[in-house]
Amino acid sequence: MNTPATPSAANPARELIKSLQTEFAVFRECKPLAIGIDAQIMKRMPELEKKTLRAALRSHTNSTRYLKTMEKATVRLDLEGNEAGQVTDEHRARASELLKERFRKQAEERRAQQAEAEATRKRAEKLEQLTSKFSRR
Repeated sequence: MNTPATPSAANPARELIKSLQTEFAVFRECKPLAIGIDAQIMKRMPELEKKTLRAALRSHTNSTRYLKTMEKATVRLDLEGNEAGQVTDEHRARASELLKERFRKQAEERRAQQAEAEATRKRAEKLEQLTSKFSRR
């Protein structure tokens, strides 16, 4: 088995996620991960810093794609893709809550951006009207 390259200094967590996605289908396919998967990873890659691994796992498990998978999942998988426990109703509900909150915030941001764009357009229109009204003919 190939071991992933050591993460770069620019964003080690992001680079580690890319390495894990290359190495393991459960990461590439955003499958529900087994509880304690960090210990499995550290056993295979002892050179990793725990802080980097925690950041990478946090980023991966908070991704929209992962949460959508968790929302409907029933089993968790280990690094090889074998069943390693059940996804509880509580975990599915939490994933659903996080997604709803994320989508609500995104919708609010879009509405705010649209309102700001409309206000900018109206200001420009008013300015154009004033300019044409008071320009010398």
